[in-house]
Amino acid sequence: MSKSTFYDDVYQVVRLIPAGRVTSYGAIAEYLGTKGSSRMVGYAMQACGTANPPVPAYRVVNRNGLLSGKFHFGGDTMAQLLASEGVEVKDDQVQNFKQLFWNPSSELL
Repeated sequence: MSKSTFYDDVYQVVRLIPAGRVTSYGAIAEYLGTKGSSRMVGYAMQACGTANPPVPAYRVVNRNGLLSGKFHFGGDTMAQLLASEGVEVKDDQVQNFKQLFWNPSSELL
């Protein structure tokens, strides 16, 4: 699988995350059959800025609900985007993470 194809697959999954929900790098990797490649999913999120249609990368957090990618958005942009969808973030962590977690392996049947 080429790098661009993997990235495109990641982008397709991320575009399906409903507003007001979040998922993790690892959940996306597992759904794509590449468990253990969560870091590559992170690299895809870093590179998605010019993807068309846009990719809501701010909905992807680490396995504990931390905004581990916030640096790439600048300032509090990631938290603000999540808040605009009703997701509460406190100290860079999604509140009610388990309730808001969207698992593509069970949601996309």
